[in-house]
Amino acid sequence: MSTVEHDQQDTFTTGEALHAALQSGERPPRPGALSTAMTFGWRGMLKIKHVPEQLLDVLVTPVLFLVMFTYLFGGAVAGGTGEYLQYILPGILVQAVLFTTVYSGVTLNTDMTKGVVDRVRTLPIWRPSPLVGAVLGDCVRYLIASAMTILVGIALGFDVEGGLLGAVAAVALVIAFAFGLSWVFTTLGLIMRTPNAVLNAGFMAVFPLLFLSNIFVDPATMPAGLEAFVDVNPISHLVTATRDLMAGSAAAGDVLLVLGEAAVITAVFAPLTARMYGRTR
Repeated sequence: MSTVEHDQQDTFTTGEALHAALQSGERPPRPGALSTAMTFGWRGMLKIKHVPEQLLDVLVTPVLFLVMFTYLFGGAVAGGTGEYLQYILPGILVQAVLFTTVYSGVTLNTDMTKGVVDRVRTLPIWRPSPLVGAVLGDCVRYLIASAMTILVGIALGFDVEGGLLGAVAAVALVIAFAFGLSWVFTTLGLIMRTPNAVLNAGFMAVFPLLFLSNIFVDPATMPAGLEAFVDVNPISHLVTATRDLMAGSAAAGDVLLVLGEAAVITAVFAPLTARMYGRTR
């Protein structure tokens, strides 16, 4: 057999083997929306595994704010650090988690600027999967921030009067609200050009809402105009419900109000984010 015939025979044999490998089984079914969303959520967890420094904000920030405000202002505001700790810890819990929601927009913007979104578009999956998965993955960060705040508070002397059930219900309510708020920042992540711009704009938006609330002081001590704003601030509603759940005296109406506000935010900004995401090139 000549060299040419031998090469042709090898090529034919390789082609047959390749064809057999490609036709060896049925084509796998297309993944469902839930499975693809959970896969992208797990992607967020893997980022933390490989770069654990990403957890510094949810591990350190709650401790700093809780210790600083309790021991710097507790005596002046409530007459003692113990009483003020009982008042402020649920508010710090809300603040720690809501600060973290800004990073949902930062992460999305980072994926866009690095070309990850363009690669994901080529996959045969439900189009909003990366968005939903990323937001679901961020809920783990919210849980870590919540646990860190409560554990440090207990170490400082905080009394969870509502018991374990009250603490779990409070954390669940905060995470539900944070899930809705994170869609606001994913929308922002699609509008801004750089991750730093998203971070700066996000904190500029959330800072006034957090500090002009009932997290740190009783609104009754504020001027009438400011008190009126604090009373209608959704974050104040969340803090009130969280505080009452941890104290074991929550009213169903307060909890339902917070859940309704979270649902409205999600209903407005989740479709808006998905629509903008679909149009982004």
